[in-house]
Amino acid sequence: MTTAFLRTVILYFILMAGLRLMGKRQIGELEPSELVLTLIISDLAAVPMQDFGIPLVNGLFPIVTLLCLSMLLSFFSLKSIRFRALVCGHPTVIIRDGKVLQQNMARNRFTVDELFEQLRSQGYSDLSSVKYAILETSGQVSVLPYTKASPITPQAVNLDVPDDVTLPVLLINDGHVMSDNLTASGYDQNWLDKQLKTRRLTSPRQVFLMTVDETGTVVCVAKEGAS
Repeated sequence: MTTAFLRTVILYFILMAGLRLMGKRQIGELEPSELVLTLIISDLAAVPMQDFGIPLVNGLFPIVTLLCLSMLLSFFSLKSIRFRALVCGHPTVIIRDGKVLQQNMARNRFTVDELFEQLRSQGYSDLSSVKYAILETSGQVSVLPYTKASPITPQAVNLDVPDDVTLPVLLINDGHVMSDNLTASGYDQNWLDKQLKTRRLTSPRQVFLMTVDETGTVVCVAKEGAS
């Protein structure tokens, strides 16, 4: 039992490290080569977890080899446009000027049902409002609507509005003070204690989350039941 536990833990962390090397992607955003790699690695990891007759190193070696191969492919993809196109493919226009390009859809084996599902997920139910739709290499569809169907923006109506977009920084995360964030924001523990005191809180442990933005605006959410 101990052997099974240790082998599973080791393989788990090896896989987690490998997936981190692949970057922050969701499954639907993986390139074909990345998806194939993920499926193969998961299958390889399952064998040494279940069969104790296989030395652990024999299970780790092909996994590490595939991860190194993936990093090598990523390196060449960054350096060569042709190699990137060979491995990842090209984006394909499937709607142009509101007209569905049926040959392009057939070439990519992309069905009408899938097209409308992608359009609905982005808030478009009518083909006449879509000027361009591009099938990306990840399988997602990027939609560029006609101007008349686009959401109205201040720029479109020549309105001059102040730039009030700020980036909140997390200072307390579920009772834990993020010291690096606190220092990077130009504040210290004394300032934090004052913020808690004004909200009748005595400890960061009573705070679910606290953020501060560039304007100094603090948002504090106390834990349920905290007083």
